[in-house]
Amino acid sequence: MIALGQGVGAPVGFLVAGGVFALFAAGFVAMTHYVNKAGAFYAYVERGLGRRAGIGSALVAYAAYMATMLGVYGFLGAVLSTLVSDFGGPILPWWVMSFVVMGICGFLGYRHIELSVKVLGIFLISEIAIVVILDAVIFARGGSEGITFDSFTAAGIGGGFGVAVLFALFGFVGVEATAIFRDEAKDPQRTIKRATYWAVGIIAGFYAVSSWALIEGNGGAAAVAIATEDPNNFTINTAGAFLGMVGKDVTQVLLVVSLFAAALSFHNISARYKFVLAQQGIYPASWGVAHPEHQAPSRSSLVVSIISVVVIGVFAVLQLDPLLEIFGPMGGIGITGLASLWLLTALAVTVFFARKGGMSRTTVVAGLAVVALAASLVLILVNLPVIVGGTVLLAVMMGAIPVVFFVIGVLMGSRPSRTPLDQTEPANC
Repeated sequence: MIALGQGVGAPVGFLVAGGVFALFAAGFVAMTHYVNKAGAFYAYVERGLGRRAGIGSALVAYAAYMATMLGVYGFLGAVLSTLVSDFGGPILPWWVMSFVVMGICGFLGYRHIELSVKVLGIFLISEIAIVVILDAVIFARGGSEGITFDSFTAAGIGGGFGVAVLFALFGFVGVEATAIFRDEAKDPQRTIKRATYWAVGIIAGFYAVSSWALIEGNGGAAAVAIATEDPNNFTINTAGAFLGMVGKDVTQVLLVVSLFAAALSFHNISARYKFVLAQQGIYPASWGVAHPEHQAPSRSSLVVSIISVVVIGVFAVLQLDPLLEIFGPMGGIGITGLASLWLLTALAVTVFFARKGGMSRTTVVAGLAVVALAASLVLILVNLPVIVGGTVLLAVMMGAIPVVFFVIGVLMGSRPSRTPLDQTEPANC
């Protein structure tokens, strides 16, 4: 955000993105009372725009999360390989570490979600703790220029503010997971609403404050030059300057942990989309059957694991760079697909409440979310070459993949569903 945007407006970028998702969340949670099955985007789009659009959106979501997960696997493999060698271990190819991570994610994803939640909970607390400590030390000591507030000035925001907002949107990927796991929630009508609002608020606030702290720790506006010179180690080097070598090492380890947490989350979400699509007659029926003991979409999780191993294996054989040629393009597919789904979901909510009660307050708010998310999608498409780290042609190819999946889903939407739309007791997953 700082290096590519050539500005220190990252905190404001997160606040703007948070405002967009606050509008989105208002309609999303209001419609929760009328959606009685898992699938998040798919279920909401189907309810508002019809089955064909719903199936299309589900396939886009599945492709987007799978692509993002594969990108994280590549990135994590490279980072973990470096970490092992830095701590005196052998120098291993990135794909070896990626396969290790895939094995762990596959094991956790096969079992009940509570196990994954416990693992992710421990990691999340650890990650937040080190960042909060770093934030507190920076604000207490001040950077080389003290506390400048450069991030909140016109000059600090600069001409690259669009790039800052674009990358801030990445921080909200997975926010609809509160609805994806509704079948495993004890009281989904109550907890989905609370969890969604808390997720949006915490993401926007935590990232805004923490990015501001990192910028101030590097001298305010001077952070642009520092981030441009070494963007990969910007946070780690800042931790070393304010927390010492121990703090730097802990931060480096927790960076790997955070990437693993992301990979595990995307694995679980991908498995549940595949599970729902199997119940809807798109994939084999056996993939939509919950494990008798774990009550998890274990077969779908296993399929996700197999696909991951095959694709990463192909990437390894092709000797692709895990950061430039895997993480960038896969991330481009992911953010384009998810931004399209945010927009489709907001549109579905608007249409649903317009049909139900005319121009109600919920309809108006959902309509504003449509406008904001449409602008966000345009922003992403314009800057897609920056995300994929390649040519305009590569950006067009990556951006077209979600469209292809949506069209396939619309065409397959005529297949009969194995579970009715108004099912009030969805199969446990």
